Amino acid sequence: MLIDKLSAFSGVSLMALGALVAGEARAVPGDAAEFASIDGGTVSLHDWAGRPILVVNTASRCGFTSQYKGLQTLHERYGEQGLLVLAVPSNDFRQELSSDAEVAEFCELNYNITLPMTTITPVRGAQAHPFYKWVAQSAGFAPRWNFSKVLVGPDGEVVETFGSAVKPLSARITAPIDDMLAKDDGAGG
Repeated sequence: MLIDKLSAFSGVSLMALGALVAGEARAVPGDAAEFASIDGGTVSLHDWAGRPILVVNTASRCGFTSQYKGLQTLHERYGEQGLLVLAVPSNDFRQELSSDAEVAEFCELNYNITLPMTTITPVRGAQAHPFYKWVAQSAGFAPRWNFSKVLVGPDGEVVETFGSAVKPLSARITAPIDDMLAKDDGAGG
């Protein structure tokens, strides 16, 4: 029954619920799709519905911080084709600067970052952002360190997760992105 199906989505926003009822599945629940932007406002993953999304928890004082360069390259290479690369600065591993302003300045000065970034956001445990709670529940993945990556497909489902050591420009990441973008082009999108 429709009522039973709707009650199963009690945590989903009305917009996402409308899309589900209309047959436009958005697997990322409403609250999990909303991030506070480091530039002010909100970054909503639902704005990228139907396109691939790479979400990466980042830190400015980490041995993997140089991966910002690869993330920016992914953004420049695939952004116009529809890929969202979202950096999620986090201090869960005690390697982030103390304020959003410091993070934004660090990323701009050292890596010329233009890709979207969130405010400093928890990614693990009880305080984790709803996106990371959803990934833990639906894919059994939680970041074990900074620069862990979550690839979400155009259908809003987790395609694959990657640990910190997997570089942003590795074929393990770019091959599925190429495939998803090629399918979108082939569908006339």
